[in-house]
Order: sequence, then C-alpha cells, then structure tokens
Amino acid sequence: MKKQGFTLIELMVVIVIMGILAAVAVPKLFGMIAKSKASEVPTAVGTYISLQDAYAVEANAVGSWQAIGYSAPGEKTSDATPGTSQVYQTTNFTYNEGKITEADWEAIPRVKLNDCAAAGDGWKMKSSFTPGEATDAGNYNLSFEDNGSDAACKGLTASWANLLAAKR
Repeated sequence: MKKQGFTLIELMVVIVIMGILAAVAVPKLFGMIAKSKASEVPTAVGTYISLQDAYAVEANAVGSWQAIGYSAPGEKTSDATPGTSQVYQTTNFTYNEGKITEADWEAIPRVKLNDCAAAGDGWKMKSSFTPGEATDAGNYNLSFEDNGSDAACKGLTASWANLLAAKR
C-alpha cells in the first residue's frame, strides 16, 4: 500500500521555516511602509525651496507661501488671513505655513510612522534673509530640523540632510 501526503515532521519543518521568514520579513515590511509614507516630505519641501530661492533672488526677501506661489500637497483646510497660516492635509501629513520667526514650512505626521515619536512634531524648514548693502544682494539662508534628535524619524527621510546641499 502506497502512502500519500506529508508526515508530521515535514509539516512541522515547513511551519518553522515560515515562522522564521515571517519574523524577518514583517518588520522590514512595516519599515518600508513608513519610509514610503515619509517620502512625500522631501519632495514637498524641495518644491518650497525652489520657489523660495526664486523669490529671494527676485525680491531680496523671504516670502510667504502666497507670495512665492507655493501650494503644499493635499487639500487646503484653512485660508491665509492675518495672524493665521495656511494648512494643507494629506492622508499622512499636515503641512503648515509657520510663523516666519519660527519655521516657515513644516510637515507634521498624521499617522504613526514606526518608532518615530512625532506626535505634534515633524520636519521643519526655516528661511531667513539678511539684507545687504546696495551693491550686495544680501544673505539668504535655509535651515532644516528633522524631528529634533529622534533617530527613528531621521532614518525615514535619509535624503533630508542632503537636500539643502542639492538645492544650492
């Protein structure tokens, strides 16, 4: 009589192999999902930097979102009125036009991005302009902040640190 099917040992080996693969693959999968969600941040700030650069060259000043013609990704949820800022929301982020004295562009996560403890904190960019003499165009600077010192957040936007150098 010929046996058909798998033995208990063979089934247990397959289950152990599947368990090992799952233990390795699942954390990698969630890491890639968070990284893909955070990938919209450098793209959005890159557009902002390009527009701010052009405005600084033309006007010798730092401009508001409206002045430079910037529209953040997503749906606009508030209008710019004196004392308030423009706010846009995507599925993953809220983009704010901050106060020029603090940060004039910021992206705050709306969803949990792995171990990135970004509740109420996010990626920020600050533009500043120091007027020069009549023969000097002045000094235009950009500075970035990527969730303070949170290494988990910095890992999601590895290109963030190189963004300023690439745009200059």
